[in-house]
Amino acid sequence: MEPDGLAEAFLREHRRYTSHQVAEMAGVPVYRARRFWRALGFANVADDAVEFTDSDVDALRTLLGMVSDGVYDEEHVLLMARSLGRATARLAESQAQLGAEALDLAGVPLAERPRVWARRARRVVPDLERLLVYAWRRQLAVSAGRMVDQEKSAVQLAVGFADLVGFTRLSRQISETELAGLVDSFEGRSADVVTGCGGRVVKTLGDSVLFVSGKAHDAAEIGLRLIELHAKVRGMPELRVGLAMGPVIGRMGDVFGTTVNLASRLTALALPGSVLADPALADELADDRAFALRAVDRLTVRGLGELAPFRLTRNP
Repeated sequence: MEPDGLAEAFLREHRRYTSHQVAEMAGVPVYRARRFWRALGFANVADDAVEFTDSDVDALRTLLGMVSDGVYDEEHVLLMARSLGRATARLAESQAQLGAEALDLAGVPLAERPRVWARRARRVVPDLERLLVYAWRRQLAVSAGRMVDQEKSAVQLAVGFADLVGFTRLSRQISETELAGLVDSFEGRSADVVTGCGGRVVKTLGDSVLFVSGKAHDAAEIGLRLIELHAKVRGMPELRVGLAMGPVIGRMGDVFGTTVNLASRLTALALPGSVLADPALADELADDRAFALRAVDRLTVRGLGELAPFRLTRNP
């Protein structure tokens, strides 16, 4: 099968337009159309390349319509497009990798891969499309509700970093397959713990996870459960966790600010298998009988000066 046939099996329609034709059909100069495509993560293509479909025309018209209708200004539409592009690129990459692993396990010869990929695309893509829209709607409902609550009460957030100790050294000692399995296990188990305790995973970075919670108790429970759970996994490096509470700047699904930086610094200072909390979070937990807090020696936190953190454990 030719590469064009494989691409169209996933696109589910024929490519028939150049970039100039799509821009003309949408009623904008091609430079403006390309600005939106780049925001979505798509590279510029040659002027005479026939790469676009009717869906590309519809998508460009939709983006432009959001601007012309006053739903967003153009800069906010571009921000939204960049966020969407980043999220779907990562999602597509992970799904393609899972598809390749399935073909490996099935023993499909390399010469047969394009044909089998195309057959799988026709079968799987409609289901994945429905699941994507379903999950996005549910996540959007939760996020919008959280934003409304924060606007009403200006809630501060508990921020947590969990980091695998010695991961870089370990990654040089095991095979790529073993490393991938370890990362998948860490990310999957961590996400289950965070969401199960009412928190939100902001991002994972292979050997670390950043999460937030609106409640100090939940953040503390997440930190301790992460350490307890991963300690049971054979071959998993020890975990260390830093927790901080305070104002957080949220932007495009990520979080920023001094509280985030503090949680990260505390993680780097924590001993393997332990949780360090900043004074603000410790103060929130002062009357919480589920946890014990022990002050540790004052530490110099890079970029933030001296700090007197607390080691967090469970009450016996």
